[in-house]
Amino acid sequence: MTTMYYDHDADLAALKGLHLAVLGYGSQGHAHALNLKDSGQQVCVGLREGSSSRSQAESEGLMVKTVAEAAAWGDIVMVLIPDQHQKKVYEAEIAPHLEAGNTLAFAHGFNIHYGQITAPPEVDVIMIAPKGPGHLVRRTFENGTGVPCLVAVHQDATGQAKNKALAWAKGIGGTRAGVIETNFKDETETDLFGEQAVLCGGSAELIKAGFETLVDAGYPPELAYFECLHEMKLIVDLYYEGGLARMNFSVSDTAEYGGLTRGKRIITDESRAAMKEILKEVQNGDFAREWIAENEKGQPNMTRLRQAEKDHPVEKIGRRLRKMMSWL
Repeated sequence: MTTMYYDHDADLAALKGLHLAVLGYGSQGHAHALNLKDSGQQVCVGLREGSSSRSQAESEGLMVKTVAEAAAWGDIVMVLIPDQHQKKVYEAEIAPHLEAGNTLAFAHGFNIHYGQITAPPEVDVIMIAPKGPGHLVRRTFENGTGVPCLVAVHQDATGQAKNKALAWAKGIGGTRAGVIETNFKDETETDLFGEQAVLCGGSAELIKAGFETLVDAGYPPELAYFECLHEMKLIVDLYYEGGLARMNFSVSDTAEYGGLTRGKRIITDESRAAMKEILKEVQNGDFAREWIAENEKGQPNMTRLRQAEKDHPVEKIGRRLRKMMSWL
């Protein structure tokens, strides 16, 4: 049975007197830093020299230092910079400043799980991973609620690592919604698989395939866009609110019957076999090695794929149609 934690299970006293350094001020960075500040904690933001985020962080009342200065200042150092940059930044600007009893924190386990970063044994290593984008972490906190989080302890040098992880989760609002305890391996592997097979890769390919099928059959691309991409938000919102049952209850009987009888013809045994292969590549480190190598080469494949996605007809028609949508 998965262990769940709520507000009464976490104590901000575990952070009392500690300096909390948040490295990065992107989606997650700004939310962690501002929520912790509003929770009464001593927070600073660590940014690279010349960062365009410096003025924004300072305007929102946060102390800003360089990454190295923040790492030296912090008792807990939360690394919220992109996965592909963490190893280099850690070795050059974080590791030299870690002291016994410090805590190294992450919101995703990639670099720890795949051995890109190895913390000294006298340092705690924890994870606090909100299951939602940073703007939602911030917005829900301001509204008195929160986004569910995962917490994990990879290394407990002080005997207080879990208490600090739960306190951090409480400080950003996660325990208001519920916190699940996991480990770095499971968080990393499920996260990568979900992104590749369902959330980012699978859904995008399904949308493009549906759009292409309708357009190739002679239907107007505007109709194909609305049916295969625009209305996806309606369905996903229903999933979010109440799972598959909520979606089926809310759509028409015709839509429900069509989906129940035809969906398995799209996600076939071949599709499921491909999912298992993708999971295997995540588990055995093949994907991690590929992604690390891609970055070492300067992201040539990533650049090509990004451009191809931008040039796809569903994106071109979408850019035109979205100009009609004043609410966006």
